[in-house]
Amino acid sequence: MADVPATRYAKTPDGVHVAYQTVGEGPPDLMLVDGFISHLDIAWEDPGVARFRRELASFTRLVLFDKRGVGLSDRVPGAPTLEQRTDDMLAVMDAAGVERAVLMGLSEGAPATLLFAATYPERTQALILHGGMARSTWAPDYPWATPADAVLESVAAFEPEEVLFDGADIEVWAPSLADDERAIAWLGRYRRSSITPGALAQLFVMFLEIDVRAVLPTITVPTLVLHRRGDRVVNRHAGEWMAAQIPGARYVEVPGADHFPWTGDSDAVLSEVEEFITGARHVAEPERVLATVLFTDIVGSTDQASAVGDRAWRETLDQHDAVVSSVLERHRGRAVKSTGDGVLATFDGPGRAIRCALELHEALTPIGIKIRAGLHTGEVEVRGDDVGGIAVHIAARVEAAAAPGEVLVSRTVSDLVVGSGIAFEDRGVHPLKGVPGEWQLFAVRG
Repeated sequence: MADVPATRYAKTPDGVHVAYQTVGEGPPDLMLVDGFISHLDIAWEDPGVARFRRELASFTRLVLFDKRGVGLSDRVPGAPTLEQRTDDMLAVMDAAGVERAVLMGLSEGAPATLLFAATYPERTQALILHGGMARSTWAPDYPWATPADAVLESVAAFEPEEVLFDGADIEVWAPSLADDERAIAWLGRYRRSSITPGALAQLFVMFLEIDVRAVLPTITVPTLVLHRRGDRVVNRHAGEWMAAQIPGARYVEVPGADHFPWTGDSDAVLSEVEEFITGARHVAEPERVLATVLFTDIVGSTDQASAVGDRAWRETLDQHDAVVSSVLERHRGRAVKSTGDGVLATFDGPGRAIRCALELHEALTPIGIKIRAGLHTGEVEVRGDDVGGIAVHIAARVEAAAAPGEVLVSRTVSDLVVGSGIAFEDRGVHPLKGVPGEWQLFAVRG
């Protein structure tokens, strides 16, 4: 997890304590206004969020806060009004020593930033909106949203803890992470830590009543409106229309379908923000290194968890994690992240990676865990504590093709360990989902 900045508290005129953090040096000051929920500490546990915020802080002094009622700020009765949210922003700016700030409103955070910029232009240097909207529901003169009744009907069809509070709807908010168990688990934890179901219901009803269209023509500060073209949460036409109503605003459509700015091609978003604020783009190219990537997965984990119960399965997973950590250390492997029921790790040599996978199988069998493993060697992108790139994708697909108890490798890996004494069995040529061409795979003989 990235280092979490110190949390401080600002006090509003009505006595509410609002939690905030600052990162970076600036100038300028950039105040980030999150969507309908947030949690200052849990946000940093996600590598994508942490990297996004660190990049923003590389060319600004970034000011983060939890609005009243959510995260680390005071819980309050009912749903806060937009006016109260602007009070929160003013209190944080004063406490953090911010005279004027660039405001960046994300999603439902956009209306509050719009109202603030219109009301306090002397405290607003510029305005950036990402995935935002001026009105939340359909109206005869606003066709870019869903009618309120239809939204309420769809929400009534499920319990919040079944979807929102376990992250199961991530494919709507971040389609690029739809198969990422770690991201799904984090999103659920982030929401559960941010707000209670009852408070969320009140907040949602308030959100359906938002309409700040009248303030758009009064905005006098430089404004950048960003929107992902395929955004499934807020229609891109809502962002385009909003920009057209703000004098001098610039509208930029970013490729992709993710609503969260820190997922998908986040560099495209960061580049636009940096150029708007500083006049230049300096988003660092990711570090690229050659590595052997290992993915493991516990065979039949769902069935085992159902059979023994959550508590016993959690204890089994704790044993699994301890064994994995110990074995990785012996073979100079670096654990990148848990994948829910397995691990993603990298190695500086394919031989060590293969021997580590074999030892993991042997060490986990006595505690009733059988794994499958997949390996590929290629160039990976190192982004902080995380890794990405096509080599990681290939390794994941190789693991998915492995049989229970099998260590499966790509032809690249087998070629690189010629002469090492490691023996293989040819498993034939396979298509790998999402990867061009066909790939010859080999099973390691234990």
